[in-house]
Amino acid sequence: MAQGFLARVAGKTKQLFAVVSSLGAADAGKIAALDTDGRFNMSVMPLGIGAQTTPAVASELLTAGKFVQFFDDDGTFSVRLADNSNGRFADGFVAAEVAEAAIAEVYTLDGTNASLTGLTPGVRYWLGTAGAVTATPLDETDVANVNKVSQYLGVAKSTTELVTDDDSFVVL
Repeated sequence: MAQGFLARVAGKTKQLFAVVSSLGAADAGKIAALDTDGRFNMSVMPLGIGAQTTPAVASELLTAGKFVQFFDDDGTFSVRLADNSNGRFADGFVAAEVAEAAIAEVYTLDGTNASLTGLTPGVRYWLGTAGAVTATPLDETDVANVNKVSQYLGVAKSTTELVTDDDSFVVL
């Protein structure tokens, strides 16, 4: 909950509230507040400060930790689940759940995805299905894997953290 404060507006005392996220120039001069995690939202930070994210419209429900792919959805820059079984390589991941049609903050690869579960520290992971990861890479010699995406994603730092690598993908 944003903190309220009193300010003089047009000669009258008025209660105003700090903004948690910014819409850009429309919020110029406003006071910023911490979000529910006790941190500043990236939209209030100067360019070049903080995590490298790209906003995009979610074409489906995206749960925290899922790997995603950018795409053009009838002229709208959008994001959907990456999936090795249908040719959707991963461009990044989401750290929090995003509802369909909401704006997703997509974290670029070469960062740490700390929203996963069940990882084994030190084990390498590849893109799986429906935005998930797998510790078993696809067998390039198996004809059942033709047209599937083989993409190395990174190594587990802990049971919940994957240090990602922006490695290229291969369509088998």
